[in-house]
Amino acid sequence: MNTATGATQISRPLRVAAWLNFLAQTTIIATGGAVRLTGSGLGCPTWPTCTPESLIPTEELSYHSLIEFGNRMMTGVVGIVALVVFILVLVAKLQRTRRDLFTLSLIVGLGIVAQAIVGGVTVWTGLNPFIVGFHYVSSLLLVCVTAAFLVRMDAVPGPRERAVPAWFAALTHATSFVLAVTVLFGVLTTASGPHSGDAAAGRTGFDAVLLQHIHAWPGYVLLALTLALVIGAWTNRLPIRTWVTTLLAVELVQIAVGLYQARNGLPPLAVGIHMVLAALSAATMTVVILRLKRPVAAERPAEASVAA
Repeated sequence: MNTATGATQISRPLRVAAWLNFLAQTTIIATGGAVRLTGSGLGCPTWPTCTPESLIPTEELSYHSLIEFGNRMMTGVVGIVALVVFILVLVAKLQRTRRDLFTLSLIVGLGIVAQAIVGGVTVWTGLNPFIVGFHYVSSLLLVCVTAAFLVRMDAVPGPRERAVPAWFAALTHATSFVLAVTVLFGVLTTASGPHSGDAAAGRTGFDAVLLQHIHAWPGYVLLALTLALVIGAWTNRLPIRTWVTTLLAVELVQIAVGLYQARNGLPPLAVGIHMVLAALSAATMTVVILRLKRPVAAERPAEASVAA
């Protein structure tokens, strides 16, 4: 990073660890989805041990226990990566110069611990669909936090100002709200559908078909708003135009997968991809929101040259 602009130097190890942090948080959503979609949610019937007598799966258990236990081990990997990021932040003494990076890395670390506990509660309650849904949303939020860390890692510290017109910023925040509503109804739809994680697990009792249609409505509104952002960004040549275009691309793939799974009986692989894409959509939206502002200092050289 260029120190001439006032940016804090970020070491290569921290940069690599930060990207691994984002990838790990995204991957654990995929492995968690695999647990549910293969009916392995209670493959290990107890927590924190796999069985009352054993920490790891025993020979008597089925392959479901290996899938469930593998996801638990992934939690350890995610925790180690997050800890490495936090330690590198402390080693670089960024808690003094970059409180934003310190806070974000701390949130991820504490969030992983909380997630592990929620995972245990999920098992204890026999895969209560509302707790399973909360577990997913929490994971999605951690993906967004790690994405925010990547953005802030390359940001110049100091005062910031809006880099886009006020109407564009307002439209972006409205779009993010609709995205949140879309994800919420998507979680409720999944919690009411056939993929419960275990044959004995309960469902919400809501009409899954009706929820599927309700989930689609804000999804199409989201697409329309994002398209408006793309048109507005390119028409006005805003610096954020590449990222809103990326958001639109992710949403188009997400909608295509959603339509495919709805019309083909909810195949597990498609549902899993849909879950991961939802997290990537939220992460991309996080980047878009953070890019709405720029460092005030970034404009000073240009203003000075114009004045000269």
